[in-house]
Amino acid sequence: MNNQQLDQQLCFPLYAASRLVTRLYQPLLEQHNLTYTQYIVLMILWQHDGASVKLIGQKALLSSNTLTPLLKRMEQAQLLKRQRSVNDERSVEINLTEQGWQLKTTLACIPQQLIEQADFDLDKARQLKSLLDQLITHLA
Repeated sequence: MNNQQLDQQLCFPLYAASRLVTRLYQPLLEQHNLTYTQYIVLMILWQHDGASVKLIGQKALLSSNTLTPLLKRMEQAQLLKRQRSVNDERSVEINLTEQGWQLKTTLACIPQQLIEQADFDLDKARQLKSLLDQLITHLA
């Protein structure tokens, strides 16, 4: 086995699958003027409203250089508010606005729509997610 051939690499199918899945999200999110990365941030805040930029970055695996302009655009779109922590002025806390919270209900159908579009066995999808979670934990 030649481990320098593309079809022998683990990284390529992960990369390709990520791009293809993200492409499925695009038309669903564009209807709401959202990018996939903004959707990830919203999902984090729906669970952890008031989270610090640092926590969001850790959960989304994004650096502050990537996250800060993204959060600014989301604030301009009135989806969230950024404010310095009263406990630690170095920390910025992110809170959803009413509009950000409303998107939770509006976008709740997206996971089911993706499963239907992809026509992928749900049990296999769950197994794959579990394996990917393990890989991410191991690599992080």
